[in-house]
Amino acid sequence: MDVSIKRAAETLMGGGVIAYPTEGVFGLGCMPDDLAAIARLLDIKQRDPTKGLILIAASNRQLSGWAMPRDIARLPVPDPQKPTTWIVRPGPRASALLCGANPGIAVRISTNPVACAICDAVQSPITSTSANLSGRPIARNKIQLHRRFRNLVDYIVPGDCGPATGPSEIRLLDDGRVLRT
Repeated sequence: MDVSIKRAAETLMGGGVIAYPTEGVFGLGCMPDDLAAIARLLDIKQRDPTKGLILIAASNRQLSGWAMPRDIARLPVPDPQKPTTWIVRPGPRASALLCGANPGIAVRISTNPVACAICDAVQSPITSTSANLSGRPIARNKIQLHRRFRNLVDYIVPGDCGPATGPSEIRLLDDGRVLRT
């Protein structure tokens, strides 16, 4: 296992918060079952807890318990050029901090190799929210990411975003309606 992935996994499993590359932007994440880490992540980002968070996974299998099985089975094959986050019915492991005030939970199967390697290393989905303070611009490059977050997160995972060029689209799984482009 790559040393940076191992360090990311150890940080996450130890209750830490990381910054890492995703398909289109840098993300901030923690383990989805660590409520203290989620609260810290929300504090770092200055994010309203009613908004909820996205879970990313390397495979549908990792979403077991976090989303309802029939919704997991219906998730489309991810498109690396157009990452899509799907709003699905939450499973029994999904906390109110993950869902926020929403009736569903946001999930995405990642195609970014670094993000997937992290999820595989912890054998779990991880939370994902864009690397920015709420309402502020997203860190678009590694220099901005380090400048804004090096003193706030426990580890910044090396790697590149891609192949997309911005945040994921968000859609409802039930009817395909777009909530964010």
